[in-house]
Amino acid sequence: MSVELNHTIVHSRDNRESAEFLAHVLGLEVGAEWGPFIPVDTGNKVTLDFATVPAESIAVQHYAFLVSDDEFDAAFDRIERGGITYFADPHGRLPGEINHHHGGRGLYFLDPSGHGMEIITTPYTFPAPQQPSQSPSRS
Repeated sequence: MSVELNHTIVHSRDNRESAEFLAHVLGLEVGAEWGPFIPVDTGNKVTLDFATVPAESIAVQHYAFLVSDDEFDAAFDRIERGGITYFADPHGRLPGEINHHHGGRGLYFLDPSGHGMEIITTPYTFPAPQQPSQSPSRS
């Protein structure tokens, strides 16, 4: 049997708020509450189980989501319409821009608990393929 990631628990200040935020941005459904968890299922059958914990015990994590070009466009539209600050880089130095790493598009944004969320249209490969020099842009 091959090993697959099935689910992970995402600590949040408010499990419902965080689950609904991410589901909205990504165009996903929020699942039924199960014990202390509010689940959001992804297309590759990995579930993010959001759990409410005290704010001081949240260790900020990073979650990257591979999306199609159409899904990126839809998520980007929801991010812009929602006034969500986004960045071309994980350190937040390029606000209001997207990147074109690995020949695709990507951006970073924070969820309500401060976790770094990323959407990309092309999976990262290392070493990165040679590309013409591009600076980040808005689209």
